[in-house]
Amino acid sequence: MTAANVATSWIIAPTILPAITAAVMILVWRRDIQMQRFLSVASTFALLGIALFLYSAVSDGETDAYRLGAWPAPFGIVLVLDRLSTTMLVLTAGLALAVLLYAIAGWDKRGRHFHALFHFQLLGLNGAFLTGDIFNLFVFFEVMLIASYGLMLHGGGARRLRAGFQYVAINLIASSLFLIAVALIYGVAGTLNMADLAVKAREVTPDNQALLQTGALLLLLVFAIKAAFVPLHWWLPATYAAASAPVAALFAIMTKVGAYAIIRVFGTVFGDGASGETLAAVVAPWILPAAILTLAAGTAGILSSRRLLDLAAFNTVASMGVLLIAIGQFDADGLTAALYYLVHSTIAGAALFLIVDLIAERRGDALDALVPHNPISQAPIIGTLFFFIALAVIGLPPLSGFIGKLLVLNATYDASQQWLIWAAILVASLMMTIAFSNAGSTVFWKVKGQVTGPTWATARVMPMIVVALLVAASASLAVFAGPMTKMLHATAAQALNTPAYVEAVLGRHDNVEPKRPITTPADSAATSPAPIPAPTEH
Repeated sequence: MTAANVATSWIIAPTILPAITAAVMILVWRRDIQMQRFLSVASTFALLGIALFLYSAVSDGETDAYRLGAWPAPFGIVLVLDRLSTTMLVLTAGLALAVLLYAIAGWDKRGRHFHALFHFQLLGLNGAFLTGDIFNLFVFFEVMLIASYGLMLHGGGARRLRAGFQYVAINLIASSLFLIAVALIYGVAGTLNMADLAVKAREVTPDNQALLQTGALLLLLVFAIKAAFVPLHWWLPATYAAASAPVAALFAIMTKVGAYAIIRVFGTVFGDGASGETLAAVVAPWILPAAILTLAAGTAGILSSRRLLDLAAFNTVASMGVLLIAIGQFDADGLTAALYYLVHSTIAGAALFLIVDLIAERRGDALDALVPHNPISQAPIIGTLFFFIALAVIGLPPLSGFIGKLLVLNATYDASQQWLIWAAILVASLMMTIAFSNAGSTVFWKVKGQVTGPTWATARVMPMIVVALLVAASASLAVFAGPMTKMLHATAAQALNTPAYVEAVLGRHDNVEPKRPITTPADSAATSPAPIPAPTEH
């Protein structure tokens, strides 16, 4: 068996491993928290190892496909492995391990099924990154969301219950819209396999183009809800602020699933040239305004926050605005910047939620409220970690946030609205600097009375180590920005290379050209591609 065959047989492992782990915990060790912790950490370590192995297997640029039951595509279920999917797998596994090590210091004991739900969540996340068809993307979304409903309520409390109802309601709406979109697309194209749809979308008759475009726009709406784009972001601040710290940190990857889906589905299927130029012309003018409004809404929320948890939640919204600006360029440079910023914002966002939890447990009744209070224990360490995390999320040197925003500014240098994009990002960074400076000075300098919080003898050391490791990861992204951006540029180019994707999944090479940047209506009229001939079966 060749190395390629070995890698292919392991593609299904990131979905099977967490499923088995969760099932064992429910059926065998439901009441044994120590065994649950051992199995959970061991399984997540193994998952990270598998993700790194799969990443190395496709580092040469190959796209690989696993066909369940040996059913040929597009008729069977297909899992697709490339640089983009493995990048997300490694990021998810690394974040999950950090969050899990933080949770086993005490948070996991506040609910019996935390570890089982945690691994069901990983099942949904990994499946969404690997699936090669739109219907199974819906299935994995639902697995991920059902697990997140339970995790959202972990620890109990009226605030979590209220936010949980809101979270469930918005996702039920999104799921209904997803099904409608799937039905419209299947009714027109007769397939939901992404590679097959990349071919069929270019063969749709003019009479059916409107239906296909409606289905695609509904998908975009669903992904926008998942990614919390304005005006569909209102559910996120209350939900993330109410969740327990490790759950909120894990949820940092949840919004990125929506961003990934936009890249995967619209980069492969509904990009430039799919179903005529009309869809690109309809979508493109709305991407930039939505991105800038998302950034503005998140920044305004940060400025108005009176609690650290609210500040962390609105930071997630603001970061999605910057990410959408980069994705909206739909070229290799824009996608490279988007992927770098995606990795950075996931790590920094998770670290921010965890450091807020460490601060809150040391401030007595004040918790995370931005009001003067007693000095906290371990203030030099906690304050230093907060300082570097703030630098990262704001986008100031020397951490990865600075590099990420610099890449986004560079990718938009030739954009028609460059001045607006640059002004929005730079002004938002300034406003965030003011807000985080005020938060830090209130918590660490405007203090009086006796020190509160656990002493060194009783303090939990593991959570501080985890946060320090996340800060170190952000610093590493900056130190190794050169090779990192080189790898991500190759990832972006592959993600936009539809012919290679079609050939890997369908086992043939159809005449599907790689994606160009989304064009304006005027450009489209001059560069409309020729129709793609119908594929032939071999």
